[in-house]
Amino acid sequence: MKLNMNRREFLAAFGTIAASAVLAGCGGKASTSSDAASGADASASSDDKSASATKKLIVGFDSAYPPYGYVGDDGSYTGFDLELAQEVGKRCDWDVQLEPIDWDAKDTLMNSGAINCIWNGFTIEGREDDYTFSEPYMLNAQVVVVKKGSGISDLAGLAGKAVITQTDSAAYDVLAGEDAAQADVAATFASLETIGDYNTAFMQLETGAVDAVACDLSIAAYQLAAKPDAYEQLSEQLSSEHYAVGFKKGDEASATQVTDTLKAMDKDGFVKDLCDKYADQGMDYANWCLA
Repeated sequence: MKLNMNRREFLAAFGTIAASAVLAGCGGKASTSSDAASGADASASSDDKSASATKKLIVGFDSAYPPYGYVGDDGSYTGFDLELAQEVGKRCDWDVQLEPIDWDAKDTLMNSGAINCIWNGFTIEGREDDYTFSEPYMLNAQVVVVKKGSGISDLAGLAGKAVITQTDSAAYDVLAGEDAAQADVAATFASLETIGDYNTAFMQLETGAVDAVACDLSIAAYQLAAKPDAYEQLSEQLSSEHYAVGFKKGDEASATQVTDTLKAMDKDGFVKDLCDKYADQGMDYANWCLA
């Protein structure tokens, strides 16, 4: 996604989003901000389907997006973000419902109340006007992965090559025109294709159906950890960005509760332990940015 500021500037900007106090069940402080107050008023409405109002967090996620959300060996949904969501629910006394979704349908599902948050390696940049976000919790980047021995060593080497990425992804937005410099790079490709999930994209890369996959750094790290002899990542990044939890526009109360609870989880070591659990899938605590 677009990023013309460094990490400190980005976090300073988000600092202006008032971190209103944790509501009952998430620390016990009383809220004083007008945003939180309006959120409380909304919670009283019978048609408010937010997590803070219903005490139910309905998480929309892509079930083929490891290590953030995917189907585990036992057939159940698992992943770094899903475990974060479940722990937040536990600490806030919220029920947590995990809903695998068609990524293209996420806005329709959010607006209908079928889900009340998107928690799945969800990029903030470029979506600020469409959702109310928690504070950012993870640094990320957009990168390109190629087959080992392909002879492609940099972005310039992608000229005349077939590149694939996920539909409606941060990587697609960058290459399709959101970043002028990278759009110029994409103009040299033989094709820029999209597909429903990254697992299938990497299968196409492995079989030679495409020459490269543009994806999140975390996805690349996961795939390289799984098949270190099959792939390599280009050193040049397409962009850098941040992940946060997305809520329906105006749902400040839920966003604040999640932010404050994540901070508490980091402070007591839960986040570090969870990053270590997923380290073999490319997760790195050094990229956690919420303090």
